[in-house]
Amino acid sequence: MAIQTATTGNLDNAQGIIIAKVRYTAEANDPCHLLIENFRLPKGEKQMTVPKVGAMTAQNLTDGVDMVDSEDIGLTSTDLTTSEVGLKIILTDKLIHQFNEDVFRVIGRQGGDAMSRKMDEDIIALFSALNGGTAIGKDGATLGLQQASACVARATAEKYPRPVYFVHHPYAIATLARNSAGIGATYFAGVIGGVDSEQEKLLRNFWKINVDGVNFFQDGNIAKVSDVDSGYGAIFSKAAMCIIKGWDVRSERERDASLRAWELVITADYGCFELDDSYGAPAQYEMGALETS
Repeated sequence: MAIQTATTGNLDNAQGIIIAKVRYTAEANDPCHLLIENFRLPKGEKQMTVPKVGAMTAQNLTDGVDMVDSEDIGLTSTDLTTSEVGLKIILTDKLIHQFNEDVFRVIGRQGGDAMSRKMDEDIIALFSALNGGTAIGKDGATLGLQQASACVARATAEKYPRPVYFVHHPYAIATLARNSAGIGATYFAGVIGGVDSEQEKLLRNFWKINVDGVNFFQDGNIAKVSDVDSGYGAIFSKAAMCIIKGWDVRSERERDASLRAWELVITADYGCFELDDSYGAPAQYEMGALETS
């Protein structure tokens, strides 16, 4: 069990001996959960079943001739469940006394970032299963305006329900923005219709460019494929994936008198699922570091 003491690693440096102010490590947060369907698991329930109906086909008719064929509803469903995610930090009284800032505020920020990153990575893990796992793009392909337009055209041709989003690593999206004409003319509006303005403000931090009516977002939690400089983002309808929550991130702290310490526990209860993999596709493009000089 890892117990944070007054001399544990760099925590010693965080006391007033060396630095006067804690600096937070910048981490990418979780834009993806705002771009997919969100459900809430009611208290007393252990599962939610989301139905989906198939497509029907209309036929030409002849005057005076009875219709013979009938259509099936084609009902399918997805069962949604939740599971707990969490972390624990132990802080000794000595550390709390010597720390020159509110240590609980610091740890809460770090823990909150970790939970946020975990949720985002769980959604990103679904990208590879979209479209039956068949990706657009390829290793070595650069995301330019031509490729972005082709991705959007494919989504339109395959009838992805609007709204449709594209998410990839900041390096891939920056390459697109840099190589696109008229960047200043792009406009962010109605990106996540149906959610409150505070969530839309959060998404503005990740939005980069609009191509043919589809907003492109950057997400630093997308990882490279092993041994190559490319990785998998995705283009998808909001209806392609979902997250269901039993409860949002919450924290509790408990006193351990014999240890002369406090335990801080941070948990959440959620699950991430595909709703329809035909409404999206993985997108493999280069995401190597950009030249800065």
